[in-house]
Amino acid sequence: DAKHLVPNKMRDFFCTINLDQEEVFRTQVVEKSLSPYFGEEFYFEIPRTFQWLSFYIYDKSVLQKDLRIGKVSIKKEDLCNYTGKENWFMLQPVDSNSEVQGKVHLELKLNELITDNGSVCQQLVVHIKECHGLPLINGQNCDPYATVSLVGPSRNDQKKTKVKKKTSNPQFNETFYFEVTRSSSYTKKSQFQVEEEDIEKLEVRVDLWNNGNLVQDIFLGEIKVPVKVLRNDSFQAWYLLQPRENGNKSSKTDDLGSLRLNICYTEDCVLPSEYYTSLRNLLLKSSDVQPISASAAYILSEVCRDKYDAVLPLVRLLLHHQKLVPFVAAVAELDLKDTQEANTIFRGNSLATRCVDEMMKIVGKHYLKVTLKPVIDEICESPKPCEIDPIKLKEGDNVEINMENLRYYVDKVFREIVRSSISCPTLMCDVFYSLRHLAAKRFPNDPHVQYSAVSSFVFLRFFAVAVVSPHTFHLRPHHPDAQTSRTLTLISKAIQTLGSWGSLTKTKLSSFKETFMCEFFKTFQEETFTESVKKFLDDVSSTESKEPSGVSEPVHLKEGEMYKRAQGRTRIGKKNFKKRWFCLTSREFTYHKQQDKEPIFTIPIKNILAVEKLDESSFNKKNMFQVLHGEKPLYIQANNCVEASEWIEALCRVTRCNQKRLSFYHPSAFLNGNWLCCKATAESTEGCARCTADVPADTQIEIDGDRETERIYSLFTINRSKLQKLEEACGSIAVYQGPRKEPDDYSNFTIEDSVATFHTLQQIIDIVGKLNESHEKYQKKRSSSAKYGSE
Repeated sequence: DAKHLVPNKMRDFFCTINLDQEEVFRTQVVEKSLSPYFGEEFYFEIPRTFQWLSFYIYDKSVLQKDLRIGKVSIKKEDLCNYTGKENWFMLQPVDSNSEVQGKVHLELKLNELITDNGSVCQQLVVHIKECHGLPLINGQNCDPYATVSLVGPSRNDQKKTKVKKKTSNPQFNETFYFEVTRSSSYTKKSQFQVEEEDIEKLEVRVDLWNNGNLVQDIFLGEIKVPVKVLRNDSFQAWYLLQPRENGNKSSKTDDLGSLRLNICYTEDCVLPSEYYTSLRNLLLKSSDVQPISASAAYILSEVCRDKYDAVLPLVRLLLHHQKLVPFVAAVAELDLKDTQEANTIFRGNSLATRCVDEMMKIVGKHYLKVTLKPVIDEICESPKPCEIDPIKLKEGDNVEINMENLRYYVDKVFREIVRSSISCPTLMCDVFYSLRHLAAKRFPNDPHVQYSAVSSFVFLRFFAVAVVSPHTFHLRPHHPDAQTSRTLTLISKAIQTLGSWGSLTKTKLSSFKETFMCEFFKTFQEETFTESVKKFLDDVSSTESKEPSGVSEPVHLKEGEMYKRAQGRTRIGKKNFKKRWFCLTSREFTYHKQQDKEPIFTIPIKNILAVEKLDESSFNKKNMFQVLHGEKPLYIQANNCVEASEWIEALCRVTRCNQKRLSFYHPSAFLNGNWLCCKATAESTEGCARCTADVPADTQIEIDGDRETERIYSLFTINRSKLQKLEEACGSIAVYQGPRKEPDDYSNFTIEDSVATFHTLQQIIDIVGKLNESHEKYQKKRSSSAKYGSE
């Protein structure tokens, strides 16, 4: 959210997330507010190098261009200082001198020249090769040129490259020569009639500009390299473009307001798979360790300050290797030992409940969509008033009508849920089956507990949470408005209560904190609700194979708006690009004129031969990729680099097992009678570049096991001191079994079996130490092979 925005006038605001100058996400517009609450989450992989993660606040305008009010820019190196916690940031003015992105490839060399009179002078050679990743200007590729200057206290020699048209990756390949007027002998006067300069004060400056033709040129960034670093050597390197020295500094001292952000940034260096064998094997055998608290996976959750940090990679890794169900059963059994009351079963934030929550989020995505998305769309797109709290009712509201509306929505959501057991993923059913039987074993005299063990997850922690936060579960693109959000909250409360009716007594009504909810629920006292819940819980916690519902529904994988190049059609003789709505399922890839319209073009998944990036040079457009199928390639432009990367990954994943996949492709388009990449004139010529490597085949669970293991290694490394304290604790417990007089640092740790825990800790510390050595070797090798430059 943001607060105290200027201008001090009620406006419509939205916020964007940018990698350097490229927008990758935009919030919904919050109307008429100076302190807008956006409440939106966006998780994305970063597919390219970047310098700044920036957040811009815009004032939405209907007739004119949206106005940028201010920004928060965080340098990549500083992101780790803010990760995992909320911070308020003061908005900074948006200054064109600080809006930069991209990099430039330079070769710099100092040559010695002997003049006619025998004295030695130095000549600086600057070869500007190319630039990469320059920003779009007004949505179009820029027309860049560079100025190259030798700057010192008493000189400023400047030269200029040619303008390159419509490209963000210009190839300049121009060389400039500068005389560095330094004589080889200080005893006689230099032949140059200028004051001798100290080479220590000279620097090369390269400025990138967008040629404005009839308007002012736009600054794109600069780099400075001191001449003294060259000495008599040659340097070739990529340099990240930097803001001007006065960038981000403004004469304005106005307080533009502030923005609250919660950023979570991780960066891992994933080594080849064989490096992780020992750690992976140790983690995967966790469910077989007796007791479970002595296992590597359990110890990971104990030493991490926030259990969630450990749960995320752990669940993904165990899922990937089909080891999650036995591990969840083992930690749930430990959880149940500490549960004294049957009606509090699985209500806390233990390792078991966190693991099940995360598992449901990963494997239950499609299940949630097919069950809840249609009804959530109806509630959000044509909302009916549902407020039944007398204190919150507005003037003119009719509480009876509101109660009817709410009852209609609750009935509809409830009906969709209890009919959905056929769609529940098998893995979720297997986990629920384990939990149900463990609960019945722990509380043998309570017939309801086997149901409450399952309902506490599937109703309370899955469906009810998805209803109240549909944007978090990708059921809606944005956080709903305040009225709809309140409606969803009331529905969620009702679903939680209905879900627990199958396992708890009807005296539940008396436990309602709000009288109005108690009154509302008096209309629900029917046996049919209890029976429906009981049957649903029986179905989703059964390990029997579910009957197939005729033809299996295609799994919905991804959808969104992109631009595609017209296939064969022309307009005034020129192929054109059109905005279309694209949809990918496990069965077909389609595009439509608009969302929810019939498809106007369909490619069956089995017909896709390859999915690859397309060189920008083909159409002078960024973020393009191609889908190769039976006919001509389908050329598509995504809105930004994150979107392009996600679409390519999703399409590659679902087509990986296709039998006729290509081994070679053309990285550029076929235009004007030849392939731009290899110049072959026949359109049917085999590709000139090898197709990119295969990606994981699983279409529903996208998991890279090595990456998750690397994340776990990082967590063990961060918490190494805790591992050592825990190891000392196990050692002292094993030797001294007497009473402890004062609490220790490790008193919060679970140590059931000090010998088994000590053994596992030794293995973890040894493996982490070896991985540390491997990382250090890699970093040394990387730094020794890196050239001078800013990257």
